[in-house]
Amino acid sequence: MIAKRTSWLLIALAAAIVAAPLLLPGIEGEFKGTDDQAVSAIAEARPGYEPWFKPLWTPPNGEIQSLLFALQAALGAGVLGYVIGRRHGRSSASDDVPRR
Repeated sequence: MIAKRTSWLLIALAAAIVAAPLLLPGIEGEFKGTDDQAVSAIAEARPGYEPWFKPLWTPPNGEIQSLLFALQAALGAGVLGYVIGRRHGRSSASDDVPRR
């Protein structure tokens, strides 16, 4: 009975955390990446700064940029999970082999 009550309490707490930014006044979400913050900080510190290089390709909009970032993160997580799984499997297999 207590486990069921705790589960519902945790679900309510999670819903409150998700809903709070939407319902609280004064919270306006303009999401800026660290690249944008760095550009504005450099422009503030040195107004005449010219970048050394220009990007080879710029995504047409922010959604494409976010998609590419998410794909990059997913690919990295997949590679990391694969490597960890292989190492874990190799160590488990070597533990199963009887020693002479």
